[in-house]
Amino acid sequence: MSALSAVRPPGGPRPPRGLPLRWKIAALAAATACLVAVAVGLLVHAWTAHDIRKRAERDVFNGVYAAMDTYRRTGALPRGAELDPPQLPYALRDPTDGDRHVSYGGSLPGSMDPTVWGAQRTGGPGSPVLAVHVAITTEFHELYRLDATMAVASVIALAVTTPLAVFGAGLLGRRLGRVSETAARISAGDLDARTGPTKGGDEVSDIAATVDLMADTLSRRLRDERRFTADVAHELRTPVGGLLAAADLLPEGETEDLLRARVRDLRGLVEDLLEISRLDAGAERPVRARVPLAAVVTEAVARTGFDAEVTEVTEADGSGGGGGGSGGDVGGGAGAGATVETDPRRLERIVANLVVNAHRHGGAPVRVTVDAGARTVVVRDHGRGFPTDLLAGGPRRFHTGAAERGTGHGLGLTIAMGQAQVLGAELLLENAPDGGAVATLRLPG
Repeated sequence: MSALSAVRPPGGPRPPRGLPLRWKIAALAAATACLVAVAVGLLVHAWTAHDIRKRAERDVFNGVYAAMDTYRRTGALPRGAELDPPQLPYALRDPTDGDRHVSYGGSLPGSMDPTVWGAQRTGGPGSPVLAVHVAITTEFHELYRLDATMAVASVIALAVTTPLAVFGAGLLGRRLGRVSETAARISAGDLDARTGPTKGGDEVSDIAATVDLMADTLSRRLRDERRFTADVAHELRTPVGGLLAAADLLPEGETEDLLRARVRDLRGLVEDLLEISRLDAGAERPVRARVPLAAVVTEAVARTGFDAEVTEVTEADGSGGGGGGSGGDVGGGAGAGATVETDPRRLERIVANLVVNAHRHGGAPVRVTVDAGARTVVVRDHGRGFPTDLLAGGPRRFHTGAAERGTGHGLGLTIAMGQAQVLGAELLLENAPDGGAVATLRLPG
């Protein structure tokens, strides 16, 4: 696994999850069913109402024709026909011609009252108007019952289709969840994670196959990179050792000191590369022992040769004394000598790398706070803080951030992350609100 898993996820914290996909699909299916039911109901209602009105207009038109024929032949009005009835709609009271006209009941033209009137003037201008009406109340009641029936049928269909949509969306969601889980494991450093064959032969299967192919390609490239790093480090180890031995034979002087210092730097880089190759290969195993946390941290700080103030937080009052110097002093109290179970060599390596990084890339004073009760070690400097890209994606090899952060080959934090993972610890990198970089190591319980 990659050492980056000990840092916060790249890009910051994961955004809060919203509504699950299956419920979104179910809601979409339910909304679609509702829209279809409403659209079909409106179309059926409009078509049926139009058909009822057209049939009523035809019946009343024929009724006026038959009543007018009877009235002109016999002078008597048939049943249902009237002359100038007071309920006659305004539009039919004074027709300007002798043609038959049809209108809906009421005093205003275009009224939707369920009564249809037909009228025709019996003679010339000023003659009475013969009128016939047909009530369509029953037909409209049937229409309203049809609307209610369609509404009930739509609700039943919605109640049936929504669970089916939830079930089908759940199957899709579970398949996508497998792919998402595999991608998350790969991003966490588990390059052996695979989704495997998925049923369906659809887009989800294509995504799963693409993720697996990506993992295969990434794993192969990382293996090649690790093999190259290990081979280079092993090949350089012998000539660098020879260089260091040759530098020791040079006569003393400024040139000899400068050359020896550069050879030592080169040897340190080779050793770091070898250590990273072992961490990448997963060959490192911790050798645990119960040790006093504050004493181990103090010794690690002292070996760096840099000034750092080491403070131990006591259990009695949550505070401790401290002092400057190469390694500092450890505060006494109830917490003094508190032990933890860990690999002391790897713990020293982590603390030393953090302190060296704080001096090289941060600013004085550098403070180290030890809390054996909480199993934490905090290293803080007062420089510019960690770069934004380092906080977002974790430390990168041979990358030291901005130029003003100092010099180095960028392997210190990478090694610290890898060793922390070997210990099962968590190493968090962040910037203090008032400035400076803060590295917090949390040992496992």
